[in-house]
Amino acid sequence: MFMPGLAVLGSKRKYVFPHCDVCFGGSRASRRSSTGGLWRNDRTRARDGRGGRVIQMVARRLSFWPILRVLHRAQRMGLWAEMKPLLRDRLFPVKSAATKEEYSSAATLFRIATGYWVSQAIYVAAKLGIADLLKDRPQSCVALAAATGADAPSLFRLMRALAGVGIFSHVGADCFALSRLAESLRTDAPASLRAMVITIGEIHYQACGNLLDSVQTGSSAFDNVFGASLFDYLRQNVDAADAFNQGMANVASMLAYAVLMAYDFTGISSIVDIGGGHGTLLEKILQFNPEIRGTVFDTASTIERAKQQAGNNAWGRRCSYVTGDFFTSVPEGADAYLLCSVIHDWDDDRAIAILGNCHRAMPRNSKILLVDMVVPDSNVNCFSKLLDLNMLVMNGGRERTKAEFCALLKGANYKLTRIVPTMAPHSIIEAIAN
Repeated sequence: MFMPGLAVLGSKRKYVFPHCDVCFGGSRASRRSSTGGLWRNDRTRARDGRGGRVIQMVARRLSFWPILRVLHRAQRMGLWAEMKPLLRDRLFPVKSAATKEEYSSAATLFRIATGYWVSQAIYVAAKLGIADLLKDRPQSCVALAAATGADAPSLFRLMRALAGVGIFSHVGADCFALSRLAESLRTDAPASLRAMVITIGEIHYQACGNLLDSVQTGSSAFDNVFGASLFDYLRQNVDAADAFNQGMANVASMLAYAVLMAYDFTGISSIVDIGGGHGTLLEKILQFNPEIRGTVFDTASTIERAKQQAGNNAWGRRCSYVTGDFFTSVPEGADAYLLCSVIHDWDDDRAIAILGNCHRAMPRNSKILLVDMVVPDSNVNCFSKLLDLNMLVMNGGRERTKAEFCALLKGANYKLTRIVPTMAPHSIIEAIAN
């Protein structure tokens, strides 16, 4: 039987499933693990029954059956192009093992400290829709300025700076084109990050400017800057809410494939997606599991937009929408309760309150699935550690270690059954009610 994922493994580019020390595409060096060539001794290892390094890494990281089933169904449903960005690149960098020499110079420290120059430049390009304008062909800065209402000389300086770090390509004296990195800034790209970059460049950026206050007080800097909590602010500001929700939906779309290839939903007939937003993650789960019915549970304003987006899609006919407040109650009687990037928004007391309401709604043999990052105990450069700071600033939430998840679940009267890693930095934390 043809499996597109295996065809990719056998192609000249030699894409493999990501592991903590492996990246897709790029240079030959980026396709090697930290201990040597990725493909070295694979034939020898295969002959002696241990499997090659690629096989061993994939076997350790993920279960094969969900991967093969998702790849096969994606090819049949015409979703292969949508999945390629996840197979080619990481959703976020998971961790890196840089040498001490790389971080020993003052120049390196200065480059890191001025990183916000680049992030804000990317935000401005996303806000102006530059990548959309360059979709079909390169254009001059004069033409781009006319289309966006920007100042042409200043826009040239922005584009020149971004081209210098690989975001766009400088192809002529005053002409720029899309680069591979800039493709993800297109609104219609399969792995679009435009909306996420906009929300990061606006409300996240402003809140992070008050990080010192969060560190000194332990409270959310967002509340101090905007005079309201994050979710209260979003309810009152439609444009900010649209960028935030669309950014989360775009990330959830890519994260969904990582979840589907890691977790076997066999035996589950109903799922409630708690705080499910536009229902993007649940949509993908229902697409690949036609025997499951789902419910998106969120606030009234979010559910209204989710219904508009769903329309009359086939998956939508197996999906219901319920409005409410997960601090009060959640829909009852599902086989599984899914919370993707929800628990990390809250401190322990409020997280336990949410989990407690799910516990009361769960029938016997039901399970809860938390899709969140698990902070490693080791001293590695890991995205989850920076995201943890962002959660402190934005809503007083946090990323958690395995031990912290165990304590949290125990506090809500759950038993942790397993933690399933995915191709993304996120893991699936599975638990059952005691």
